[in-house]
Amino acid sequence: MGIESILVFLIVGAVAGWLAGLIVSGFGFGLIGNMVVGIIGALIAGYLFPALGVTLGTGILAAIIHATIGAIILLVLIRIVKQA
Repeated sequence: MGIESILVFLIVGAVAGWLAGLIVSGFGFGLIGNMVVGIIGALIAGYLFPALGVTLGTGILAAIIHATIGAIILLVLIRIVKQA
């Protein structure tokens, strides 16, 4: 993995985490928090979407949407566990 790929990976994770934070909580989690949430969300969606047969396409916009949906799932699960 080249340095460009790592930078794109981090940028997509940061944007996805920020969007998910806005949608679920109403605010972001800071740069590092957004990256972590977005990257974990991308991993969740990367596992879940193919199992369900869902495809969003290719490109950076599809990657951001993909990671955002996974991050939303992650944040909702965290909220449910915290309330229990």
